[in-house]
Amino acid sequence: MTHKQDIDDEQSCCALEKKKANKADQDSGCCSSHSESENHIEQNHDHSNGDESTFKMFLPSIISFIVLLIAILFDNYVSQSWFNGWIRIVWYVIAYVPVGFPVLKEAYQGIRKGAVFSEFFLMSVATIGAFGIGQYAEGVTVMLFYAIGELFQMLAVKKAKSNIKSLLDERPDVANVLDGVNIVSKKAREVTIGEIIELKPGEKLALDGKLLSDYATFNTAALTGESKPDTKSKGETILAGMINLNTISQVEVTTAFTDSKLSKILEMVQDATAKKAPTELFIRKFAKIYTPIVVYLAIAICLVPILFVETYVFKEWLYRALIFLVVSCPCALVISIPLGYFGGIGAASKNGILFKGSTFLDTMAAIQVVVMDKTGTLTKGVFKVQKVVSIGIPEADLVNYTAAIEAKSSHPVGSAILEFANNANNGIVVSDVMEISGLGLKGVADGREILVGSPKLMNKFNIDYDKQLDAIPFTIIVVAIDKKYSGYFLIADEIKEDAKTAIESLHQINIKTILLSGDNQAVVSAVAKELNIDEAFGDLLPENKVEKVTALINQNLKVAFVGDGVNDAPVIALAQAGIAMGGLGSDATIETADIVIQNDQPTKIFTAIAIGRKTKQLVWQNISLAFSVKLIVLILGAGGLASMWEAVFADVGVALLAILNAVRIQQMKF
Repeated sequence: MTHKQDIDDEQSCCALEKKKANKADQDSGCCSSHSESENHIEQNHDHSNGDESTFKMFLPSIISFIVLLIAILFDNYVSQSWFNGWIRIVWYVIAYVPVGFPVLKEAYQGIRKGAVFSEFFLMSVATIGAFGIGQYAEGVTVMLFYAIGELFQMLAVKKAKSNIKSLLDERPDVANVLDGVNIVSKKAREVTIGEIIELKPGEKLALDGKLLSDYATFNTAALTGESKPDTKSKGETILAGMINLNTISQVEVTTAFTDSKLSKILEMVQDATAKKAPTELFIRKFAKIYTPIVVYLAIAICLVPILFVETYVFKEWLYRALIFLVVSCPCALVISIPLGYFGGIGAASKNGILFKGSTFLDTMAAIQVVVMDKTGTLTKGVFKVQKVVSIGIPEADLVNYTAAIEAKSSHPVGSAILEFANNANNGIVVSDVMEISGLGLKGVADGREILVGSPKLMNKFNIDYDKQLDAIPFTIIVVAIDKKYSGYFLIADEIKEDAKTAIESLHQINIKTILLSGDNQAVVSAVAKELNIDEAFGDLLPENKVEKVTALINQNLKVAFVGDGVNDAPVIALAQAGIAMGGLGSDATIETADIVIQNDQPTKIFTAIAIGRKTKQLVWQNISLAFSVKLIVLILGAGGLASMWEAVFADVGVALLAILNAVRIQQMKF
């Protein structure tokens, strides 16, 4: 119901340059045929600062409605002798001006620029024509409901926009920089790499950096959607948007303001509507052709009958033509469809999922196969002790002796055991620790000889152990004390808590799941079996993953690939829907992906598909509603069986219903 450029500006979170907006005006047809229209809502209702109340936004419509209501009462229900002639006409003009003048202005500006066939032109001709044949109340009503519909559309856009725009507030513009012993406030854009930012409790980091303090705890919800505080140690990476929670911290800037992780995420949000869905593009092209045809048909309805009708009455056929114009206005389609897609993008953002364009909502709705990487996607990518078995010794002693020896190693497996033991050595005296290349460690703990390593280490020292351990696909650390097998640790990459639920949800909507990983086949198969994944392939190089996905695409299947590492970027680019897992994942993967899941949860894959399907469903509901109602009233109007009131419903009423239907997705829980 309103101008397409207003929608585009709202969708891109007010971030596109004026030049881009004007270009969109030239391209988008019926409902964006005027560059000034991009400011229409903001100038009249928002004053470009967003602080005008809803009441003030609706004030012109309220005034128009009250004046119109009084006129209708005088015309039909209140006996009087003065409400006629020029007084009556002026009264209806006063009712018309608050809502009609902005539309007339837009129509005039469009005509000056050669873009005649806009919805403003249709509304202007229809309502002025109604005045011309004495249908004052109907002329005002058409324009009044048009204005009200425009306001409802604007409110709907703002609601959808708020889910995304909240991200724009996550990046502070000022940073407190250490200059010798002084602290200087600088614009974040002016802070250079290598400078040190002092971050007080409660403050938000403006740029990516490296923590110089011994430790600090941060709220990372802006980036990951995870509300649980994250404690960082000296030397770890801290990202823009993280909030310092407990102590004054110092962070050395490592990335320029425009290159920070948060800036890249915001840039994706700002460009989220750059790629339009096929349905949306079709409706744009359709409106561009459809609108002038409608105008010429209306002229034909008015004039052609003079050649065939014996008792031709110009006023009667003009009225039918005006009804035809009002009904045929394509606003319900041109507005509700992009609004539906934008609502889907907003709903996804609310759920921690960033779609880079509305076209990917359609793509996700059609997905048949979801292909996933393992590490970082379905698993946490961190070694954890999953199981401890002690033989002939208390488990606590086994853990303490093993941890004491592993403390002398820097291997990730040793770190996992130390973490499991809470880094405690319980006063154990360790000596003579030596690394046996590729096998493990040998040392003395409290005078006892300790061997810690793979089963091959036990074979090297001829120590008998449980041979069934050789068949376990995960990392097994066997321990021998004084040349006697004493137990083992099972260490594996921990599966994410919601991974199994994610796979079950995908199966419920008949989507096939495939696991591709560079890990050895035994590990990959074990993970796939635990999660009930349909197919699993291990020992793959990046090019092998590309081959697997290419084979699926060649079978005419719609494929989504989910990954998080740099090595996943090529296959993410290849898939119809490339999904980057984690707002903190690889830069290359995030930039290549079509969709970014910020909080690392595999269940969001199902959510993204559900939002895509629901968005497409709502869009087609709106298309069916608009076409069916308009077609019926067009036929009735051309035959003289429908009045301007039915026309108002067919245009404004249907558009309002379509808008309300489109924004329903933002209220839904996924």
